[in-house]
Amino acid sequence: MAAARTEFKGGSRRRGPGSRFRAVGRALRLPVTGTARGIRKATHAHGAGESGLGKLIELHGVNGAGDVMITVALASTVFFSVPTDEARGRVALYLAITMAPFTLLAPVIGPLLDRLPHGRRAAMAAAMGARALLALVLSGAVISGSIEMYPAALGVLVASKAYGVVRSAVVPRLLPPRFSLVKANSRVTLCGLLATGVAAPIAAGLQQVGPRWPLYGAFVIFVAGTVLSFTLPPKVDSARGEDRALLAADERHLHGPHRKPVKRPGLRTVGPAVTHALAANAGIRCLSGFLIFFLAFLLRVHPLSGQSAAVSLGIVGVAAGAGNALGTAVGAWLRSRAPEIIIVTVVAIVLGAAVTAAVFFSTVLVACLAAVAGFAQALAKLSLDALIQRDVPEQVRTSAFARSETLLQVSWVFGGAVGIVLPLNGTLGLSVAAAIIAAGWLTTVRGLIGSARHGGPARARVA
Repeated sequence: MAAARTEFKGGSRRRGPGSRFRAVGRALRLPVTGTARGIRKATHAHGAGESGLGKLIELHGVNGAGDVMITVALASTVFFSVPTDEARGRVALYLAITMAPFTLLAPVIGPLLDRLPHGRRAAMAAAMGARALLALVLSGAVISGSIEMYPAALGVLVASKAYGVVRSAVVPRLLPPRFSLVKANSRVTLCGLLATGVAAPIAAGLQQVGPRWPLYGAFVIFVAGTVLSFTLPPKVDSARGEDRALLAADERHLHGPHRKPVKRPGLRTVGPAVTHALAANAGIRCLSGFLIFFLAFLLRVHPLSGQSAAVSLGIVGVAAGAGNALGTAVGAWLRSRAPEIIIVTVVAIVLGAAVTAAVFFSTVLVACLAAVAGFAQALAKLSLDALIQRDVPEQVRTSAFARSETLLQVSWVFGGAVGIVLPLNGTLGLSVAAAIIAAGWLTTVRGLIGSARHGGPARARVA
């Protein structure tokens, strides 16, 4: 026995270098595996892992990382690689070829998904797979400058928005017990923002290697997203008890299903509170699209004091992203029984910021406006989610999410089109921005305050 122990110890000593190599390997893998475990712990907390919401959160992070890879590649090709006047024409052409058809296709997405309620995992996988293939097409087009870049970019845009609509419709199916819809959407959005923040500098580094490399990175990411889509739980494809919603505040139809068959699909309206909140959100989303395109050209011609055009755009972009993240975090933390008041308040705040930036135009106020607009967009959207959860019957809630998301995307496209055609005058542009948000606020404030006073039939906690 003693001899055997001696032999065993000797063998252990002989295997010492291998053990040390394995220890070094484990030490090298620890940052990756430790980070992965930390991410999994955060996304699966509070029952999100058991319900399947954690996997959707991770999938949305993959989606955000892939989208920013394509955005960096296209922005460098269409915007940064040519002089300002030529860039404006190329961006206008990009809008005409991609955004204009998208405004026609986007309203079809919601009703189409209503007809395919049992294939949501396949729909998200198709959106991911389509963007993976289109990233390869774009990798050749950005080198040759061929016209095929524009239809491929349109395809990427449509697939991205289709994913967004499906994701919004799926979230209610994956809510853990005692988990509000606002909190769930906050987690999903925060993960997307964090993934975008991590992937953006990586995409910029790949762009320095070559214009194709961010698109190769997008291909790999979206392939992974295609696989992850099918790991979502089967209940994502279950539509038991669901129906389609009408986004109209028609008072005659607020109290139950139609008694007689109607030509337009749907069994209920969503109620005035939701439609007013949706209109206010559309104004904010329109402002967001406007600021993105208008400030992109304005800051290229008139950068922030002492900064280059690229750095100026980066500062404004970081300010907007930080505001959006803060709004999402506040939405998850804030517990309010009146989301209508939250919407009225944040829209009034962004209106004040836009008026101030227009009257006292300065580079600092432009960055502040971007941050406030990002904050308002996030918090107002979460409040809209809360109203849909509170006022829309469960049977039609999924459809309401799909249709509202489509309308918000169309509003963003319209704002971007306005931003691209305006003269590059800061005061004029920000005055138009103030007018956009004022129209959304003035047309909805009375209805939202009235809804907050009277409330819906059930005043459940919504945040």
